[in-house]
Amino acid sequence: MTQADIGLIGLAVMGQNLVLNMNDRGYTVAVFNRTTSKVDDFLAGPAKGTQVIPTHSVKELIATLKRPRRVMLMVKAGEAVDEFIEQCLPYLEKGDIIIDGGNSLFSDTIRRVQTLEKKGILFVGAGVSGGEEGARHGPSIMPGGNAQAWPAVKPIFQAISAKVDGEPCCDWVGDEGAGHYVKMVHNGIEYGDMQLICEAYQLLKDGLGLNTTELHDVFDSWNKTELSSYLIEITSQIFSKNDTDGKPLVDKILDVAGQKGTGKWTLINALDLGMPLTLIGEAVFARCLSAIKPEREKASQILKGPHGTYKGDRKEFIESIRLGLYASKMISYAQGFMLIRQAAHDYNWKLNYGAIALMWRGGCIIRSRFLGDIKKAFERNADLECLLLDDFFAKEISKVQQGWRRAVSVAVEMGLPIPCFSTALSFYDGYRCARLPANLLQAQRDFFGAHTYERLDQPRGQYFHTNWTGTGGAVSSSSYNA
Repeated sequence: MTQADIGLIGLAVMGQNLVLNMNDRGYTVAVFNRTTSKVDDFLAGPAKGTQVIPTHSVKELIATLKRPRRVMLMVKAGEAVDEFIEQCLPYLEKGDIIIDGGNSLFSDTIRRVQTLEKKGILFVGAGVSGGEEGARHGPSIMPGGNAQAWPAVKPIFQAISAKVDGEPCCDWVGDEGAGHYVKMVHNGIEYGDMQLICEAYQLLKDGLGLNTTELHDVFDSWNKTELSSYLIEITSQIFSKNDTDGKPLVDKILDVAGQKGTGKWTLINALDLGMPLTLIGEAVFARCLSAIKPEREKASQILKGPHGTYKGDRKEFIESIRLGLYASKMISYAQGFMLIRQAAHDYNWKLNYGAIALMWRGGCIIRSRFLGDIKKAFERNADLECLLLDDFFAKEISKVQQGWRRAVSVAVEMGLPIPCFSTALSFYDGYRCARLPANLLQAQRDFFGAHTYERLDQPRGQYFHTNWTGTGGAVSSSSYNA
């Protein structure tokens, strides 16, 4: 007897909370987990008294589903997804739907969409952001894949997603791997946001000597400005949390950052597409640098540099740090949307950039007031090449850049590492530079490898080679890469 609106496989924290969210919105959910005891524990615990249907095999789960059958996988990315797809296939019919709600690599989603389409099965790759709390009360959901599946999953996804001004933080992103791609870039921007906040923290703590009470007050006040966001809010709360001995817990946490790979995926894809995603790259590498703590401890005893606290006006410098954080955040999002735009071109996806910003305004980790400004920028110009070229953002970054430059220069003078603040500023100065020194670089490439160059006084697309020494040949390299 078919009873369930949707089936969900994988009862870890995210899976359980999505099930409870769906149940609260009036949907009947059948659940299964590889370790079947988790099904019983879930029904005896968090799902007690709900309409959730327990099952103890994939076959049993699918037998409970209404047609078209909708099966959502909340399992570890990679082989586990493919394994469960194979387990589901014998019991599915043409037009049934499999949804991958995990953090899968977008290229895997492209492959799965294409493979399952040949079997008549509709595949959806849906990025889900918001962590445990978001999954339970309203996440940001970024679905993509086979568009034929959208009408069947739209009511459920939009019902359980976060809402901003009454609008669901969920809409169809695009074909094939577009949903998981946008989620990947979201996670990359999340890496950047977190690292920028950490750099501001180090400037305030080591540069100004602020204690955790003062840090709480600073971040709490910042959350009432343009920086208002989930990450700024939780950062202020972190500084007010004491350990059992009454001392600040944050000061006792080992300074070694973990990562699950989505930031790295974003950086690798940016390199593949030739996009200058410098800030997210530095955020990834900052985590890598943190991981070699024994080396850093050794180096701290050997390598010399400036140190000490800031001697100038404290209030003025705190404001410079805030402005630097705001400006760098603008650069991070500008780079992220540049990458998404290039991916849309290269992968032939039709993406609505304003809708993507709307999906990120609520429920997800990078949710912030700032995203409303991004949505408005794309409403003004759907074909905007870069956020920095929008009038609002051009004026905002011009308004704050003096404080931004001050924060970076003082940090350099004090010997404090600010990889994301500084690379953001370098990108800004490079992006607004009409002529970069790459002409010399091309001369060097042509000198030692006959790689050719273009000329300012000739049409683009014409390539030249010079015999720089008089002893070289006239034959140029067979390939040219700009």
